[in-house]
Order: sequence, then C-alpha cells, then structure tokens
Amino acid sequence: MKNPLFLKLSVGLLILLLLLGGIIAWIGSNTAENYYDEANQRLHKDLAQYTVDHVNTFNDSLEVDTTAIQDIMHSMMIINPDVEVYLVDNTGKLITYVAPYKKIVRDKISLGPIKEFIRTKGAESIKGDDPRDKVGEKVFSAAPVLKDGKTIAYYYIILASQERASALSLLSNNYTLGMGLKLIGISLFLSFLFGGLFLWYTTRKLDPIYSAMDDFSKGKFETRIHNEGGDFGKLSTTYNHMANEIEASIEKIKSIDDFRRELIANISHDIRTPLTVINGYAETLLTKADSLSGDQREEYFGYINESTKRATGLLNQMIDLSKLENSQLEVVKEPFPIDELVGDLTGRYKVILEKKNITLSYARPENSIIAFGDISLIERVIQNLIDNAIKYSPEHSNITIDIENHSSGQIVFTIADQGRGIEETQISKIFDRYKRINPDKHDNKSMGLGLAIVRKALELHNSTLEVSSELNVGTTFKFGLLSG
Repeated sequence: MKNPLFLKLSVGLLILLLLLGGIIAWIGSNTAENYYDEANQRLHKDLAQYTVDHVNTFNDSLEVDTTAIQDIMHSMMIINPDVEVYLVDNTGKLITYVAPYKKIVRDKISLGPIKEFIRTKGAESIKGDDPRDKVGEKVFSAAPVLKDGKTIAYYYIILASQERASALSLLSNNYTLGMGLKLIGISLFLSFLFGGLFLWYTTRKLDPIYSAMDDFSKGKFETRIHNEGGDFGKLSTTYNHMANEIEASIEKIKSIDDFRRELIANISHDIRTPLTVINGYAETLLTKADSLSGDQREEYFGYINESTKRATGLLNQMIDLSKLENSQLEVVKEPFPIDELVGDLTGRYKVILEKKNITLSYARPENSIIAFGDISLIERVIQNLIDNAIKYSPEHSNITIDIENHSSGQIVFTIADQGRGIEETQISKIFDRYKRINPDKHDNKSMGLGLAIVRKALELHNSTLEVSSELNVGTTFKFGLLSG
C-alpha cells in the first residue's frame, strides 16, 4: 500500500468510534435511569404528606397504632405495589414498615436526605437509604409527623421497590441495548464512512510523496515532489530541500572523485618532464663529471635547480587547488591594507620584469586602503594574476595595476596587460583546470591551474573574476572585495 498512514488512521478512527459508542451507550443508559427516577420522585413527592394528612399515626399517649398504620400501608401498596412505606423516629430508626416479603437489612437510615427533601419540598431530586439494601439508595417521598408543632416521626416512602427497579432495569437495559446497538451501528457506519472519506481526501497527497521517496531510494536522485501547498506542502518543501542537498553532496563527491583521478593523471603527466630533466642532467654529471667544464657543470646544476622548482611549484598548485575545491582550507577573514600587499608583491618581480623588458605600473594610493578577507588567499590571487600577465606579455609592453576604493563599500582590483589577448569564445574556458588558451609552443612550465585557483579563492570571498580581452591588444582582469 502506497499510503499506510491512511490505513493506520482508519483503524484508529474505528477504535475511537467504538470507544465513543460504548461511552455514549453507558451515558444514555444512566441518563434514562436517572430521568425515570427524577420524574417518579417529582410526580409522587406529596405521597408521604398525603399519608400524614389521612392517617392518625399516634394516639393521645403518643403510642403508634401499628395495626391501623399497617392497614393503611397495605392499602397503599395494593393501590401502588411499587412503593415501600416506612415510619421512622427522630433518630432514623424504623418504627414500623410495610415492605415486600417483610425483608429489610437496615433498621436505621440516615435522616439527612429526608430533612433535605422536606426543606426543598421535593423540588430537587434526592436519593435516600434503601432499608432493603445495605449500600443502595432509592428515590423517595418524605413528610414529618407533628405533635404540638414538634416532629416526632417521619413517613419515608420508597417510590420504586427493588422488584420494580430490577424489572425496569432489565427492560431498560434490553431496550437501551437494542436501541443503542442500532444507533451506534448507524452512527459508526456513517462516521466511519465520512471519516474515512475525509482521511482519504486529507492523506491522498501523501501518495506522490511516498512515490518520490521510493524512487529516490532506488537511485533516481533527480526525483522531486510537485508542491501544490495544502496540508503537506511544508513536508514536500522539506523533502525537496533535503533531496537537493543530498544530490548536491553526491555530485560533489563525484566531482571530488573525478578531480582525484584527473589530478593523479596530470601529476603523472606534468611532473614527468621536470623529473626527466633532473634525472638526465644528474646522470650526465655523474657519468661525465671529469670531462665537463666548470661552466657546463654550473649550467647543468641550473637546469636541475629550475626543474626542481618547477616540480615543487606544480605540486604546490595541485595541493592548493585540491584544498580549495574540497573545502579543506580554513579561511580567516580580517581587515588588511591591500595597497601595501600589492606594493610588496610588485617589488618581488623586479628582476623578472627587467629580464623581459616589461614595465609594471602601480600608482600606490596616498591613503591606505583596507580590505576585508583572507590575506594569504588574496595574496595568492594577486600573485597568480601578476604571473599570468607577465607570462603572456611581450617584451617592451606595459602591465598596469590599479586599486579603487568605491563609495559603495567595495574595493576593486584591476590588472591589465598588453599581451596577445583571448578570443571571446575562449574566455569562459580559461578557468578550467589544466586548460591553457593558445599556449606558446615553447612554454611547458604552466599547468593551467593558476586561474582555477584564483576563481576558487574569490568564490570563498563571495567575489568573481571579471575578464575583458581584445586580440593583439591585451587582457584585463578585475575583482572586488569588501572594504574593511
């Protein structure tokens, strides 16, 4: 079943309806019984007073005329066999009585209910002790027997004998059971029918959610739920967000794995050249040490040193890019003077610039410009851009660096060269790993990792590298940082 929640809710609804049906039947039975008792008491509330008014209970010596009372009591019971008549004294002790089978289990009853009945004149439904039951209570009628204005006894008339109560209870239970079963049956059927339809209507939107989850668990990670709002709209939104995060994580893992394979392949390829050079000149120095002149040995050591630096640079670039792409590099952002950083970096290139007859123009601002970022990463970004500009600049050309502090709170760094330029269709590819656009056939020192590192480092600063270029005119790179 695609929607097990509907089945569970339906079973729960059925159990709840059965429980409510039982409670309603019990309440109905007790309500009917209480209604009968209250109606019976209100209809016959004056019966005891009528007895007091028509029976001479005591003679002048305050002795009970038991025979006369018994006769009148029997007469009353013949007229109304449901009643039981008792005469009690001021302490609640039975003086005489007429009850079926003359069977009683109490010879004294509580006067509290009797006095309360007399006080309210029977306006409230009150139950008193049943002399034929040690714990039972019955509705009654009561009235005081007065002598010289003083109460000397009470007539206490039970309005429903045990026999009548038993018979009525049996009939009532049978009637209540029959009617209750019919009503409960109809109510349960209708409630379950409409409740089931409501639950189905409410939970039917879970079907696409279950289907999507099932497809996702089978590897269809692109599966999403079309969110139409409603009761489960938030659940759909949460699922889609979760699925997006999981799919992104899976793609990232795949990307990292692809990068690992590509990295290993490129390390194997690109590191081979400097290692071959080192190995070749080292063997030459070992095998022909005696026949080589001092200048030749110095030249060979220079080649070995240069190849070693190249191999080290390649490995460092690979490690740096790997850390950036796998978010393994801790970024510590803080305010720093970017104008001083650029000034220090340009000073390091003095020898190289003179060797290639290239001019680097940098007009350092009079007032220090404070940027906010990771100084080591920004240093690497600027260094890679300067390296890139020098690499593709011809002799006797000019490289210009500029820093502007905009009023918008952003600092813009610009570096422009007068190199060969980049075709417009190739600009989007310059940030690809190991991609070199129009490489010089004699230039085998670059792996094409510099701009890839720049892009990833700027992404960590929520910035992008803008590129504009014109063939045979030059290329300009520009990026922005938050002001510190």
